[in-house]
Amino acid sequence: MDYKELTRHIGKAGLTIREFAKLIKANPNSITNLSNKKKKIPKNLAIIAVLLGEIVDKQIDYKPLFEQLDLEPQKARIEKSFGKKLKDKNATYKQP
Repeated sequence: MDYKELTRHIGKAGLTIREFAKLIKANPNSITNLSNKKKKIPKNLAIIAVLLGEIVDKQIDYKPLFEQLDLEPQKARIEKSFGKKLKDKNATYKQP
């Protein structure tokens, strides 16, 4: 799956990239950064996006299911940029 296909499935679920990221407790930039890569989308994100689109087609409210998961926020992977430490490597992304 490529980024265009990912965004199609996320849109089919009625979500923006930011809303999708918030739902799965990921950093929105981590998702949008995938558009700059020629690699395929990670399979876990592809599966979630496809299933969300199908769930919405079946008129099932998926949001309570995600709330029950009690997911941990995604940890930041970036340690350095241009020689400066940006974040503590143990820091986590905080939801807005």
